Amino acid sequence: MAELGHYNKLRIIKRADIGAFLDGDQFGDILLPRKYAPESMRIGDEVDVFLYNDSEDRIIATTLQPKTKVGECAYLKVVSTNRFGAFLDWGLPKDLLVPFSEQQNPMQQGYSYSVYVFVDEETQRIAASTKLEQHLSVDVSGFKPRQEVNLLIYGKSDLGFKAIINGTHLGQLFEGETFQRLHFGEQVKGYIRQLRADGKIDLMLQLPSELTRDNLSKSIIDHLRQHDGVSTLTDKSPPDDIYQAFGVSKASYKKALGQLYKNRQILIEKHKITLV
Repeated sequence: MAELGHYNKLRIIKRADIGAFLDGDQFGDILLPRKYAPESMRIGDEVDVFLYNDSEDRIIATTLQPKTKVGECAYLKVVSTNRFGAFLDWGLPKDLLVPFSEQQNPMQQGYSYSVYVFVDEETQRIAASTKLEQHLSVDVSGFKPRQEVNLLIYGKSDLGFKAIINGTHLGQLFEGETFQRLHFGEQVKGYIRQLRADGKIDLMLQLPSELTRDNLSKSIIDHLRQHDGVSTLTDKSPPDDIYQAFGVSKASYKKALGQLYKNRQILIEKHKITLV
């Protein structure tokens, strides 16, 4: 069956001056406008198209690739607002509506927001929502501690940053785990720290394993050798400088320096470290 808000492979059943008509299964004939249907497309050909609602709420096809699709989360910019809600740029001719009823807080033109895209059951139109908690899953059975996941940073709390996990769940990055600068809408790799009894998910940006420390120690030694055995990145350096050089937190860097010092591989002074 054809799916609204998704990519579909549909067969051309006839051509007309306005474009090609596709077999849309339960949706009937669906127009692929002429500008997306070159003459090389012939009756019987199958084409990959995205289905969405046009300005008159008819289901229409396009070969354009939107920035997101139904069932996914994305960070999108508000291009206009009116009495119906806020409209987002998602890469298609018709902007994506966030009705007032689906806005966590009033949305403003020119600002970007993390949204979940869905098909409204009542209107059968594609819409978006900033009320992520109402749409994303609370079943955490598919996750396990230390599992690598994709994160979309979408908010800030007193505890740290809030993130969307794999586009399906919500999680929390604690202040101690955000050793790098994070921005709303940024996508980063992360890991499951723990699955809590209340169904919430705690996250981390780095695995605290012996292997990680060993790799970091090797990177520090390599860095020193490349800089004539001396580095000004000490255990007192700013976290941002450490992350830019090694991609780790200051705490992880200090532990690695401590181990190298204990192994008598480096000397640690106030403003520099030296390779022995």
